[in-house]
Amino acid sequence: MIKKVLTWLGVAFLIFFIAFNPNSAADVFASLGGTIADIARGFGQFFTNLVA
Repeated sequence: MIKKVLTWLGVAFLIFFIAFNPNSAADVFASLGGTIADIARGFGQFFTNLVA
């Protein structure tokens, strides 16, 4: 029950954040995307070095 409530509160906060601060929301998501890309590059480099 609590997990469901917290999930819905998180979704509501996300919608509120995007609706009222679109520029900040875009910056946050761009930063998260860059971080995920860096992690993927790191794993790729690791496996390349492991195999080579």
